[in-house]
Amino acid sequence: MTKPKTDPDSRLPLTPAVFHVLLALAGGERHGYAIMQEVAEQTGGQIKLGPGTLYGTVKRLLAAQLIEESAERPDPSLDDDRRRYYRLTGVGEQVVRAEARRYADIVKVARGKKLIPKPA
Repeated sequence: MTKPKTDPDSRLPLTPAVFHVLLALAGGERHGYAIMQEVAEQTGGQIKLGPGTLYGTVKRLLAAQLIEESAERPDPSLDDDRRRYYRLTGVGEQVVRAEARRYADIVKVARGKKLIPKPA
């Protein structure tokens, strides 16, 4: 039986770029450059999203309704009005949670095979 499209698991697996963008937005609203910085920070610099990858991913996530552009803006004197801020939708949050659980399950398997150590 196929899962309905509303089931977050039906959208998995996510590409690494999509997962990292959604993960960055799980911490709150961010503009594009802040998303790039968050991803680099979260991965210890191992993943650096370039503008083309980031904005292509954002465009697909907007179309899939996993994120939305925020209408709320910081004080204009503290921000550049060209910036667009993004946030997770309810479905986007469900999908990133489902993917995080999927990764956690994979880590359990890897630990069981002694590929990575168990936490202390």
